[in-house]
Amino acid sequence: MNIIFMGTPDFAEYSLRKLSGSKHKILAVFTQPDRPAGRGYKLVPSAVKTAALELGFEVFQPDSPVTEHERLSGYKPDAIVVVAYGKLLPEKILNIPKYGCVNLHGSLLPEYRGAAPIQWNIINGGEYGGTTTMLMDEGMDTGDILLQEKTKIGDEETAGELFERLKVSGAYLLSKTLDKLENGDITPQKQDEAAATYAPKITGDMCLINFEIGAKSVQKLICGLSPGPGAYTLLNGKKLKILRARVADSDVAGIKKTVGAMINKNGRLIIPCVSGAVEATEIQYEGSRRMSAAEFINGHKNLIYNA
Repeated sequence: MNIIFMGTPDFAEYSLRKLSGSKHKILAVFTQPDRPAGRGYKLVPSAVKTAALELGFEVFQPDSPVTEHERLSGYKPDAIVVVAYGKLLPEKILNIPKYGCVNLHGSLLPEYRGAAPIQWNIINGGEYGGTTTMLMDEGMDTGDILLQEKTKIGDEETAGELFERLKVSGAYLLSKTLDKLENGDITPQKQDEAAATYAPKITGDMCLINFEIGAKSVQKLICGLSPGPGAYTLLNGKKLKILRARVADSDVAGIKKTVGAMINKNGRLIIPCVSGAVEATEIQYEGSRRMSAAEFINGHKNLIYNA
């Protein structure tokens, strides 16, 4: 079928590349305008724009999709494919394509509707994640479900690692969805509103770790915010990001020290919580590179207690 592709970050880039090699024809690509980034605030194109230009597609970057009705209608697309585009589409655009607007979302809907489904699933200790394709409506991830694919989340898997897995499996699910839609092999299913949960945008104020909660909750927060923006604690007045952690073994979980203290236990960085403890295995101290906990201990022995 003839499709319009709408997407912005690298999660969407993988789907664009997958579809570019499929039997479906991409007529044009829509993505967010270039944004300032880095110390010099230089305008940087989205991952989707970079890939689209490399692949030879026509690219449009409207401030709002509301203004694009005439242009989109002119393409006469069979479907509009939307992957992390960053904007809701108005009804008049949703009604343009023959097969509707097909969205790929990084959760098993109706769980984790919203901007950060992968992060919140891990933060909340989810056992399973996955991807969903759906027919878009005017709500936030409320459309009828087309296909889903489920995967188990590892005990110490970070949001970044799950993101990498889901962008690949999601691209294949999206391609499969378009094939089945074209062949009439899908029956859309209404979402169960009573089961809906939400995944709002991650904000900086939730990144400071509160060790006055159980070790498992602390560990999941760390994993869910890694690699960015990164959960952190304060050490000697500086931010210490913890990028990877596990729940400490029982032989160290009972260390008697102040909650939140940094403790060296035979080269392992242990942090007591109100119940149990976490072992930080990868960190980044403010002004320094990412490093293993053992490297950090060796260079900052004056800041850490010895068990």
